[in-house]
Amino acid sequence: MSMKAAANGASMAVEVILPRVASNAETGKLNRWLAAEDERVRVGQPLFEIEADQAATVVEAPASGVLRGLRAKAGDRLPVGATVAWIVGEDEPFDPDLQALAGELRALLAPVAAPSQSDASGDAPARSDEADEPSPALPPAPALVIGAGARLNRLWLARGEGAPIVFVHGFGADLNGWRPLIGRLAGDCSALALDLPGHGASPFAGEATLGALTAAVAATLAEEGVAAAHLVGHSLGGAVAAALTTAPGFRTLSLALISPAGLGPEVNGAFIAGFLRARSEASLSPWMRELVADPAALGSALVNTTLRQRAAGGLVEAQARLAEALFPDGAQAIDIRPWLAEIAIPAKVIVGVEDRVLPARQAEGLNGLIALHRLARVGHMPHLEAPDEVARLLSELVRAGG
Repeated sequence: MSMKAAANGASMAVEVILPRVASNAETGKLNRWLAAEDERVRVGQPLFEIEADQAATVVEAPASGVLRGLRAKAGDRLPVGATVAWIVGEDEPFDPDLQALAGELRALLAPVAAPSQSDASGDAPARSDEADEPSPALPPAPALVIGAGARLNRLWLARGEGAPIVFVHGFGADLNGWRPLIGRLAGDCSALALDLPGHGASPFAGEATLGALTAAVAATLAEEGVAAAHLVGHSLGGAVAAALTTAPGFRTLSLALISPAGLGPEVNGAFIAGFLRARSEASLSPWMRELVADPAALGSALVNTTLRQRAAGGLVEAQARLAEALFPDGAQAIDIRPWLAEIAIPAKVIVGVEDRVLPARQAEGLNGLIALHRLARVGHMPHLEAPDEVARLLSELVRAGG
């Protein structure tokens, strides 16, 4: 669930956004509201159902407060990312028209308010084919510090029985990327997804290390009361999940790494640089197509969602600092193999044979107790390109982990 505070004087309404529930979805149908106008709601409470692959996906409240300004009714089909309501404080003044106007102005002005240094100098925007250019210049670290120990955005995508599955997304993504997978998992499981620092709706505290990312995730799980879980991590999130297996006070029941970082030195540096430079759909689309084997599996919704998040400001700069530290000079500076060599819990590594970001061959030679699954005709996003196969593998792993 995406959320953001609207800038309108003293009002701090939280937007309720129609999420993307399929990788190629550009619109979604609101099936029915589960809460009423002016009803008091709590964070995590079901708010409405959205149609997804002929099944209903429940969207939960991103904050606690009073549900106001419903902008859609049952049966409406809306663009992904559309604001459908707001959650406001008990006695907070609220005007839905002013809130909507504030959101539109913010989307228009944010790219101007937080340009890259090359844009600020008056240079023309970089072309999408300039793969050999360096990453954008970075602002000083204090400009990105939002607060040490700042809470990570998190959302329970499913509530069920037993220990939860914790999902950690990859570089440049957010927790919504897991939604298409959740409904395919076998059994009545709980699923908790979170945004890494500097991604989605999570702030970046300025320390660009794998240890800092892992500590932030561990602290978030502690806040949620999760002391044991099945871990699923993609790309950079895979490295975080592997590191989390050593966190004190936390017990990993099973581990699934999807196209994980940290298995070798190679990484597509041109992709990272191009992804960070892009400021429009035309410039971002070619780089995001590098993520998948078949561009048809991507759709424009994911590109537009990524651009919408960037309009909030600060994400590109935070991710650039992470890239500079973790993937310097087009190489991986992190290594998760020592942790995997000692692992004794049920574990799987899932890679796409046609991965153009992190070569699949780097997953060879792992601990013999770790199952390696190489998916043909799949790129860097197996959970989006082959969700049924990945869901089956994850369900097997959860059963094995107890």
